[in-house]
Amino acid sequence: MTSFAIDIPASTIARLRDGDEKALERVYRLFERPVFTLAWRLLGDRDEAQEVLHDAMLALIDRIGQYRGDAPFWGWLRQICVNESLMRLRKRRLEYVDELPEPEVALRPLEPAFEPADLERALEGLSPTARSIVWLYHVEGWTHEEIARSFERTVSFSKTQLARGTRKLRELLQVGQGARDYA
Repeated sequence: MTSFAIDIPASTIARLRDGDEKALERVYRLFERPVFTLAWRLLGDRDEAQEVLHDAMLALIDRIGQYRGDAPFWGWLRQICVNESLMRLRKRRLEYVDELPEPEVALRPLEPAFEPADLERALEGLSPTARSIVWLYHVEGWTHEEIARSFERTVSFSKTQLARGTRKLRELLQVGQGARDYA
């Protein structure tokens, strides 16, 4: 069972929605370690994981009104943590690309298969889980074993989500290219 699987009474959630600081402190203390641990697994950096913990708790305060209660609270908060972590991974990746030195030899520019904005839109069209797994596998180079461990699921889950997410991403990118001519 996941360390996130902590039941929160409906009364505590109601108090969170009302802005009760003691309820927030209670939830923070219950989820501090699981949120930090997941962020650390995704990011590999303790300082960034600590920042994700704080960002996730701020997001919880901002978004508690969006929690519908049709899924466990812990699953909802866990997804906030994953999303906050993935935003940092994307930012880190963009910063790395910006820091690459200019090539010394003039290379013939290649036409991209699609625009970066198309990729961003297509990624947004995936479910958060599929988007996370596609990103971790294709961009960050994680193995299915690493992804399965970080999501506390099976390798089969990782492979299935990757296949579905990649197929959906290709479909979304083809739809986005329909009006363009990249010949």
